[in-house]
Amino acid sequence: MDFFKEKCPVCNQILKVKNNPSCKSIIIKSCPEDHYEKEFHPAFETYIECHKVS
Repeated sequence: MDFFKEKCPVCNQILKVKNNPSCKSIIIKSCPEDHYEKEFHPAFETYIECHKVS
């Protein structure tokens, strides 16, 4: 079910988890087309969203 999958607000593709070797606790998800990125910081219980401009 795609209901709970996070999607890019620009192209509506499902966000993929990026490998983050520097810090294993921070989860980074991004659009396959690189329009949008979303980071979860568990220490702060906060999301940071980034819309990339070309």
